[in-house]
This record gives sequence, structure tokens and C-alpha cells, in this order.
Amino acid sequence: MEFTAEQIAGLLQGTVDGNPSASVKALAKIEEGSNGTLSFLSNPKYEEFIYTTGSSICIVNKTFQAARSLPSSLTLIRVEDAYACFAKLLELYNSINQKEPTIEQPSFIHETATIGKDPYIGAFAYVGKNVRLGNNVQIYPHVVLGDNVQIGDNTIIYAHVSIYADCIVGSRVIIHSGAVVGSDGFGFAPDENRVYQKIPQIGNVVIEDDVEIGANSTIDRATMGSTYIRKGVKIDNLCQIAHNVDVDEHTAMAAQVGIAGSAKIGKYVMIGGQTGIAGHLHIADETKIVAQSGISATIKKADTLMGSPAFNHNDYKRSYLGFRKLPYILTKIYEFEKQIKELTKNNTND
Repeated sequence: MEFTAEQIAGLLQGTVDGNPSASVKALAKIEEGSNGTLSFLSNPKYEEFIYTTGSSICIVNKTFQAARSLPSSLTLIRVEDAYACFAKLLELYNSINQKEPTIEQPSFIHETATIGKDPYIGAFAYVGKNVRLGNNVQIYPHVVLGDNVQIGDNTIIYAHVSIYADCIVGSRVIIHSGAVVGSDGFGFAPDENRVYQKIPQIGNVVIEDDVEIGANSTIDRATMGSTYIRKGVKIDNLCQIAHNVDVDEHTAMAAQVGIAGSAKIGKYVMIGGQTGIAGHLHIADETKIVAQSGISATIKKADTLMGSPAFNHNDYKRSYLGFRKLPYILTKIYEFEKQIKELTKNNTND
């Protein structure tokens, strides 16, 4: 679709500085802009690009003052917050490009399944017994929904996602391609011959509203009861959430985080990439964990943690300065030992 600067300014409650009839039909980074594209500038580090950009329209903060001449073909839209307004446009652009309601064939939908209004169900999708889909749900090709799965309104399940039987997914959830929800928890017990016997995993996974789960992440079903992903949680790609974990509201984790069984993660926790959290621990609300940290003990009070095993990040930085000086310190110790031996030898000879 094509939009003019005047139309965009109206949507964003901004003002046009330039040609109100300038039109765009695509979005682009400011450094890669071309004729007919829309960009934005909010970070001063990228200001140099606005003087050479090929974009037709650029969203800027009202306070922006050009240091030199702008391209004659560039129209500015001035707003209170360029970053937030561009994000709003991205959301609008994404909604325009959503799939039209349809059920593509071939796909399998069990006769006992309940489908809400205006669904999109892609080709080769599988919808099992007693599945319940809310309104405006989008199920992309090759998705598998096991028996008794429940999906809330306006949820999007991208291609090749598998949601095992009995799992519950809330409204406005986004699950990206390749994610697996409800796979068996890693439960085994050795018998008298030290052979591992599988412990049946009979629980489920409950994902509440407004959650986003990245591509190829896995969330294991509970041994008994439920594994919980609470409201507003954001999970990046390639994360592993083990059985009976409870991730509380509005927590976010970056790629390759691993959380072991029965850990309880608080609200508004931020977890950096490649962090590992041991099982049966509690992480306090609003804790921040730096990437590649290892959490091996319960965190009772909010802190910023770093290292493996992790501790306060300021203490870690001071400790690391000492660690980096260890080669120098060891060299000095060897020199002192040599001097002491020489002094001892001289005293003995005297």
C-alpha cells in the first residue's frame, strides 16, 4: 500500500516539514533508504545518514535541527518520539500484511475441534481432537496442534510449530517457527541396574496472554501440574524451559537461555543470552542477569548478577580486574622468591 506524508503525519499526530504529497510504499533503515521508502531517526549516532539518505520521508523528533542541508527529495515528519512512532507504523504495516481468513487445503481438522471466527489455517496444518481455537487465530502451514489444545483470540502460530496435547495458549500470543510447546520434561530415574527408566510426564504447559516465543525454543510439559509462562513474557530464539518451571509476568530472556526443572523466575526479570539457571531455584523480581552467567543458588533480593557462579556485577568487575593482573602478580612472586633465596644464601655464607 502507498501512503503520503500527510496521511502518515495524521496517524502519528505529527507535522510535515516538506512535501505533504510525498509518498512511500516500503520501510527502510535510514542508511539504506531509496526513493519511495520511509525511515526514521532517533539515535544521534545515525544523524550523519539523514544528509545522504535516499528515503522519501523520514520521521524525526520535533527537536531535531539539521546541521547542514538535507536532500531536496526528503520530507520530514516531526513527532514527539520518533522511535515510538516508527514502532507504531511497523505494527500497522504488520497488521496490513496479515493473512486473510481462510482454511487452506490440504489440512486436517478433527470433527470435534472448535474454530472461532475468521481463522487462517495454512496448508498441511494438523488440528487434533477437541482443540479450541479463538477468534482471528492464525495457524501457519505444518503446525501441529495436539488433542485438547486451547488457543486464545488473535494468537499467531507460525510454520512448523508443534504444541503437544493438553497445552493452553492465551490471547495475542506469538509463537515463531520451529518452537515446541509441551514436549516431555527430562525425567529419568535409574533402576537397580543403573539403567535409566523414563518417568511419565503427564502435566501440560500454560502460556498466558501477550507472550512471544522465539524460533526453535522449547518449553517442556510438567511432570505433574503445569509449566507456566505468565502474562507478557518475552522469550528469544533457541531457549530451553524445562518441566515445572514458572516464569512470572513480563520477564524477558535472550537467546540460548536454559532454565532447569522447577525453577521459579520472578516478575520483570531480564536474563542475558546463554545464561544457565539451575533447577529448583527462585529468582527475585526485577533481577538482571548478564549474558553467559550461571545461576547456582536462589536469588532472594533483586540485583544485577554476572559470572559463573554469578554474583553482583560490580564485585565481579573488580574481581576480574584482579584476575587479569594474575600473570603480572605471579611474575612478581617468582621474582620475590628468587630474591629471597639469594638473600638467604648470602646470609648463610656470611
